[in-house]
Amino acid sequence: MGLCFSRKEVIKNRPSKRISNHSAAVPAGGGGPSKWARIRSSSSRREKFDESVIHERALAAAILFQQQLQQQNGGAVQFDRSTSLRYPSGVSSRRQSSGLGRSSSSRARSLTDPLLQPHQLVNQDVKLEDLETSHFVLVHGGGFGAWCWYKTIALLEEGGYKVTAIDLTGSGVHSFDTNSITSLPQYVKPLTNFLEGLGDGEKVILVGHDFGGTCISYAMELFPHKVSKAVFIAATMLTSEQSTLDMLSQKADSNNLMQQAQIFLYANGNTHPPTAIDFDKSLLRDLLFNQSPAKDVALASVSMRPIPFAPVLEKLSLSDKKYGSVRRFYIETQEDNAIPITLQESMINKSPPERVFRLKGSDHSPFFSKPQALHKLLVEISKISST
Repeated sequence: MGLCFSRKEVIKNRPSKRISNHSAAVPAGGGGPSKWARIRSSSSRREKFDESVIHERALAAAILFQQQLQQQNGGAVQFDRSTSLRYPSGVSSRRQSSGLGRSSSSRARSLTDPLLQPHQLVNQDVKLEDLETSHFVLVHGGGFGAWCWYKTIALLEEGGYKVTAIDLTGSGVHSFDTNSITSLPQYVKPLTNFLEGLGDGEKVILVGHDFGGTCISYAMELFPHKVSKAVFIAATMLTSEQSTLDMLSQKADSNNLMQQAQIFLYANGNTHPPTAIDFDKSLLRDLLFNQSPAKDVALASVSMRPIPFAPVLEKLSLSDKKYGSVRRFYIETQEDNAIPITLQESMINKSPPERVFRLKGSDHSPFFSKPQALHKLLVEISKISST
């Protein structure tokens, strides 16, 4: 994490106009000014700080959280048991075993957020050597970065799992102008490069959040033999020849909060399609973090970056032979204001995964709002055998 991203010079050479979408969802297609909603955002929505300053603060905040995770101790916290499992075929839900033992790790952990204590870890009975893979690859959603997984990383590594969190192009600390991203393959390149570099016979569990669902789907089509399982967390799970915008537009009229929060950026001028989508910072909590701790909302507010627009328009080509050969699991978020539960259910019904899990009381960002419950489910999924 040694990079410090600044778009100051890029913006100077390629000015972006910030347009707030209060009226309608952007249609999928090219064209002139009549194709796009352009309502000028008020001056109060302009950033008060330089982009470089914002990202320096984000890096500092991330370092602080890592130091807290390594240095602080505290008392026990009750384990969150608000998870349940259901099957797409209609089989009744059943409770998952939650016998809690003692971790062999002695690493200190922070209690500024209710992370688990060693005796509360759910994976004490997991024999990692018996799993097909104990390597998780975490892929963030639109606007997020690898930083959003800091709680999940800490919990999984405590139990001996190997974890890799990816910064997609123009995200997190990846030094690239989001407005210059013109395709989904370009955006997903850090993930595909990583998978391509895996050793022969090495497999991973791919985890995608939000728009990260589209990204891992693309990677599954390219490298099905390197993916043991795929986990979609409040994520876009598309069918073949469908774009992320196609899917999101299905419920666009009912999600006024999303429409109000979106700010379209036009780096190529108003006569061209948007180049990126940003969010109104004043609406971030209600849209993405309505159940999350305040400190995590603060971290996100200085760390999130615009979402490249071109990848959102791109249709996926997914085959049964490749993408369809990977075992898929979906984790629903019940209190989600960004991808409502009705839209999650619609995606699940159109392309049923092997199992569907439910996170009760979770907003769109369960790695913040329900880190223990999310951890429990990821461990549970890693244990599911093929028989």
